Amino acid sequence: MILKILRLTLHSDAPMHGDAAKLRGFFATSFNEYALLHQHVTDKLIYRYPLIQYKMLDGSPLVLGINEGAEILKEIYDKFDEIKLGDSNYSIMERGVTVKSEEFGCTEEIQSYRFAMPWLALSQENYARYMGASLGDRKDLLRRILVGNLLSASKGLGYVAKEHIRLELGRMQDEICLLKGTKVTGFRGEFMTCFAIPDHMGLGKSVSRGYGAVTRLK
Repeated sequence: MILKILRLTLHSDAPMHGDAAKLRGFFATSFNEYALLHQHVTDKLIYRYPLIQYKMLDGSPLVLGINEGAEILKEIYDKFDEIKLGDSNYSIMERGVTVKSEEFGCTEEIQSYRFAMPWLALSQENYARYMGASLGDRKDLLRRILVGNLLSASKGLGYVAKEHIRLELGRMQDEICLLKGTKVTGFRGEFMTCFAIPDHMGLGKSVSRGYGAVTRLK
């Protein structure tokens, strides 16, 4: 399927310090009337694949909008002159907007990707299984979880995979991440699959906060 992808990049007069959760908080409080910006309706969480995702890449904010999310970002991208991250305010000196139609879904060719941000793969239940498994079984568990993440994203975007998703993991390195003040295990590494994923789209848990963002390897 073809997705409309909008990427909004923001540049300040000073390096920005803060994580994607703070970036999400800024947009949620500044434009609360748009539910897709914060995934809530009357304080109830919207359980669906986020169509607006926030990333902090090398100290620069990137906001990704998909389909309806892209339309919302078009409306608001120039409606603010500064951005507040935590206790710090930054003047916006430059903003970049690109809108592209990009493929998402099964392909005949093998695509290679890496996680630009840690991938939060494990639930509490899966974490216990992962810790008790051998190295080979750990890799197989992560592979199956990643296939499940692709299927979950597909469902949220209205795409039905007509064939089995082939996927192989490269070397995965685990790291400790902070999610809402709690330490969780994330993974960085590479994978190959016959599936097209637009750059910076997230897979796994907390993708709206930047986790699990992938980039294609050329």
